[in-house]
Amino acid sequence: MERLRAPGGCPWDRDQSFDTIKPYTLEETYEVLDAIDRRDWRGLAEELGDFMLQAVFYAQMASEQSLFTIDDSLDAINEKLVRRHPHVFADADAKTAEDVKRRWDEIKSDEKKERGEAPKTLLAAVPRSLPALVEAQQIASKAAAVGFDWEDIDQVIDKLHEELEELRAARDSGNADEIEHELGDMLFVIVNIARFVRVDPEQALRRANARFRRRFGYVEEKLAERGQKLEDSGIDEMEALWQEAKRKDG
Repeated sequence: MERLRAPGGCPWDRDQSFDTIKPYTLEETYEVLDAIDRRDWRGLAEELGDFMLQAVFYAQMASEQSLFTIDDSLDAINEKLVRRHPHVFADADAKTAEDVKRRWDEIKSDEKKERGEAPKTLLAAVPRSLPALVEAQQIASKAAAVGFDWEDIDQVIDKLHEELEELRAARDSGNADEIEHELGDMLFVIVNIARFVRVDPEQALRRANARFRRRFGYVEEKLAERGQKLEDSGIDEMEALWQEAKRKDG
C-alpha cells in the first residue's frame, strides 16, 4: 500500500482519502457477512483479505500524515484484549459468557470515564450513525441492563400484538405519519423479541432475504422452463411453485 500511494504508484490509490474509502469499507464488511451466510469458506478467505486491506489503507494514510501507524492500531487492540479479559490475563473471575460481557462493559465504561469521555446519558453512548436495526439492538440492550425491560418474552409478544392493532388503526385513519410511527414501534418490539430469544435480528433478516431470493429464483426458473414470464403468470401458479421451492429448501 505504501508503494501504491507513493509517487509513481497508482493514481487512484494516491487520490483516496479517509472519506472516499469509507463506502468501500462498508461494502467489504457486507461481503464478508455474505460469504459467511453462504458458508463459502474459500470466498470468505478472499473477502477477509479485502476487509483487512481497508485497515491497511487507513493506517497508511494516517502514517503519511504522522497521525499513527498500523503498529499503533495493533498494539491498541492487543492491550485492549488483555485489559478487558482480566479473567484470562489476571486474577478476575468469569464463569459464563454473560459474566464476560458484563465485565467488558464495566471496564469499557471505566476507561471512558478516565479519559473524560463518559456520555452524559445512558443512550448517548449509542452512535446515531448506526444502521437503524443495530441502533435499536443497542438501545434496547442498554435500557434492559438497568432494569427498563419486560419480565419475559410473553409480555413482549403481547406488546407486538398491541402494536399491530395500533398499526391497523393508523392504516384505517390514512394518516401517513401515524402509519410510519406505529410501524417503527412494531419493528422496535420485534428487535426486543430477538433480544429475548438471543437471535441477531440483522442476521435473521439477512437469512430471510437469502431464502426469499433462492425461492423466488426457483419460481422464476420453473416458469421460464414452461416458456412463461413472471408478469404473465397468475398468483396461484407462482404460489404453488413457491411452496414447491419451500419444500425443497427444507
